[in-house]
Amino acid sequence: MVLKATTVPKTMDKGLGTAVAPIPATRKAAARAALIDMKEPARTILAECFRQFGVETVVMNGDAAGRILKEKFEACVVKLSPESEAVMNAARNSPSNSRMVIYGVGGSVQDAMKFSKYGINAVFNEPLERPSALKLVRATQMLVLHEFRRYVRIPVITEVQIVTSDNRKLTGTSHEISSGGMSFRASEEISQGQTLEVSFALLTLPRIWVRSTVTWRKQGGKSFGVRFDPQDERRTRIKEWIDAYLES
Repeated sequence: MVLKATTVPKTMDKGLGTAVAPIPATRKAAARAALIDMKEPARTILAECFRQFGVETVVMNGDAAGRILKEKFEACVVKLSPESEAVMNAARNSPSNSRMVIYGVGGSVQDAMKFSKYGINAVFNEPLERPSALKLVRATQMLVLHEFRRYVRIPVITEVQIVTSDNRKLTGTSHEISSGGMSFRASEEISQGQTLEVSFALLTLPRIWVRSTVTWRKQGGKSFGVRFDPQDERRTRIKEWIDAYLES
């Protein structure tokens, strides 16, 4: 049967245009993400979001840690709970999955900090809603797909210690890091242009201090971006870690 185009009246066409949203194109799966102990409807929402960016999802229940040790995945999604710690530990100790992107589900950033030694990359809030889940997957999908030339920032949640130029000592939580700087949320407001010393640890990178300057801040909030001092030789250790992370 051959389908023929038909003429639709302009008024009708306008109505159809607003009523029927176009189906987004999907790409052929180029990576795999494990959905571990996810229940509906979260499981379907996550699968649809990842599929839009060419990421195949694999549902896991039971011995997920064992499969993570044996099979290759580019990402996994786990609940932020003590029961999931075995999976995170398996991922970071697996020769093929040690650098996989780990998404947490539920809880707060403070809850994610309990598992900071495993380098949680990003957190889906509960209850899971498709628009916010899609936004998070879109923001991190380049890292999952290993398209590093277009994605040089590493999303990771870890504790940041901050000493300001007036000797205030603050704590913060990182959002993204690159060889040139990082973004984080701090316990107090910091003025743009202020010089700082920031300290953090990243998986295989032991705690490091580096001089930084606040380059931006969200209006009325406590989210900031800093640029590492290019004259601080300690910054090279961060660059080396970033390069190793992206090449693994």
